[in-house]
Amino acid sequence: MNENLIVSVGDIYELKKAHPCGSKEFIVLKNGTDSTIKCLKCNHEILIDRVELKKRIKRVINKN
Repeated sequence: MNENLIVSVGDIYELKKAHPCGSKEFIVLKNGTDSTIKCLKCNHEILIDRVELKKRIKRVINKN
């Protein structure tokens, strides 16, 4: 399912593993070979490979 998912800037996703602050919700800030996502609880930005991000997505919260 997640392999066919199109990740775009502004989308909010719940990931399978929580960030150390406890939140599982992230917003996509930049997209490309590497994506930049931001934790919605503590505003920490994370650089992650696009393929790895698609594997970690549990569900779509808000599709832009």
